[in-house]
Amino acid sequence: MFYYLSKIFWFVIQPLNLTIFLLSAGLLAGMVGRRRLAVSGGVLAFLILALSAWTSLGAMMLNPLEERFPRPPLPKKVDGIVVLGGGFEGAINLARRGYELNSSGDRMVETAILARRFPQAKVVVSGGNGSLFFDGEGDADTAPRLLEALGVPADRLLLEDKSRNTYENAVFSRELVKPKPGETWLLVTSAFHMPRAKALFDKAGFPTVQWPVDYRTSGREGVGLFRDNAADSLQNTTIAVREWIGLFAYWLSGRIDQPFPTPGG
Repeated sequence: MFYYLSKIFWFVIQPLNLTIFLLSAGLLAGMVGRRRLAVSGGVLAFLILALSAWTSLGAMMLNPLEERFPRPPLPKKVDGIVVLGGGFEGAINLARRGYELNSSGDRMVETAILARRFPQAKVVVSGGNGSLFFDGEGDADTAPRLLEALGVPADRLLLEDKSRNTYENAVFSRELVKPKPGETWLLVTSAFHMPRAKALFDKAGFPTVQWPVDYRTSGREGVGLFRDNAADSLQNTTIAVREWIGLFAYWLSGRIDQPFPTPGG
């Protein structure tokens, strides 16, 4: 139930969709003579879209998430690497049988680099199709084609293809790996996603060393207008809103212990 409610809630609340819903509501209100309600809906929609696309709001919301779990020195020994899904264009790869990367593709590229650096380490790819509305190939199904092409043998891969969200990433990966005391596992995911991912893996009893990638901010953006192109700014705001809501929802549901997890906490 949590999965379905979270997907439906996010579909409604993400900035672009919320703007469309508010404009639609304003249009309907205007058609039935509710002028004040129509104007309010239009103004609110404009403010949401303008703040999301024309200001540095998204970057400023993302930066605390990206700074929360800094990348540590690389361990001398690594037993395994867990990479979380989200780096592939699932619908395209399902149709074309390729390995097209999206804006989070750094996760897979960095995993290939780490796998080459630690040739004895196992590589867990965790990610099924987490979309409620769209068909697509899960990352665990696509990743072997890319990783093998980059020189990572298939016999090193452990594929977890059932998870639909980060909570299931953690639980199903632990069930698949059954990590032993004293082992060192790297957790690879986007920097903005690391606080939630690390807290969920800790809660699931799967100790990991954070290895954030896919940074979206420099930390120097500051408050301002037109600091980035509108499409990227809108994407940053969308990602940030989703991640902060996700942290709060997972904390309220008891899946993590802190609303803003800390290293070692």
